[in-house]
Amino acid sequence: MPLRCAILDDYQRVALSMANWSSIEAKVEIDCFNDRVADTDALIARLADYEIIVAMRERTVFDAECLGRLPKLKLLITTGMANASIDMAAAARLGITVAGTGGFVGSAAELTWALLMAIVRHIPTEVANFRAAKDPWQLSVGRDLRGLTLGVAGLGKLGRQVAAYGHAFGMNVIGWSRSNTPEKSAELGIGYAATVDELLRAADIVSLHLTLNAETKGIIGNHELGLMKPGAILLNTSRGPLVDEQSLIAALGSGRLGGAGLDVFDEEPLPANHAFRRLANVVATPHLGYVTEETYRIFYGDAVEDIAAWIDGKPVRVLNAQN
Repeated sequence: MPLRCAILDDYQRVALSMANWSSIEAKVEIDCFNDRVADTDALIARLADYEIIVAMRERTVFDAECLGRLPKLKLLITTGMANASIDMAAAARLGITVAGTGGFVGSAAELTWALLMAIVRHIPTEVANFRAAKDPWQLSVGRDLRGLTLGVAGLGKLGRQVAAYGHAFGMNVIGWSRSNTPEKSAELGIGYAATVDELLRAADIVSLHLTLNAETKGIIGNHELGLMKPGAILLNTSRGPLVDEQSLIAALGSGRLGGAGLDVFDEEPLPANHAFRRLANVVATPHLGYVTEETYRIFYGDAVEDIAAWIDGKPVRVLNAQN
């Protein structure tokens, strides 16, 4: 009997075309699912007969309860090399190997800049008007980025790439992170902000590139949004819970903030009646930061390698140490 593998969240139905699965097809039967199941009982019912699961980033929660109810599961692969939605310790305790994949770092930074350009040039509104062939021919007056101040919160690979984009567009760039120093900022050629509050006060545009953890959850709330300049723009392509949603909705709804470019949310998929879907000064995408052909080829190509290596008894890219 072949092993059974479930590939989750294949929304675009491309998983099988993004890698060469032929090396394992004689040993593994693969099923792809293009919808997300949030209910735990329904998820268990769907996955109960699979020994292998390929999860897309952090879309599906595999906590101790869920893992404990999947007795056949032996290999859980996450795209990327980190996944806060998987209880690694519980998986190790249950004898489940968790493996990761590589990925292309730049995709989310590129989307961040696309969201910013869409906001400052009113692209969604103008495109909709263009397609509707309505008068007047032009609706908006955009803004130049040159001379504005870009504040980058989080100076890892993505934050540094966004800072470089800011330089390329003639912006003044300042940065903050918990580990940043004036010397590190000088090496990057950016201004130094000693605190997140200082960054927020100075910037015309704030872009978040922070890891979500206990310290950063809700790091941007009502107080912090109140420090931002009137008309300022907030960009978040990292994790939704970095920002208190209700505070952001209030700041956008009142017109105090000029706009928000969002790719991540507290709940995904975003509920149909959510305020972010209605606010005219929000440009949002459905967590597309890493969704590119190049990244998907790495994700799924490495997933094939993970499965083949695990079957051979020599697992690679293992993320949890098993007892």
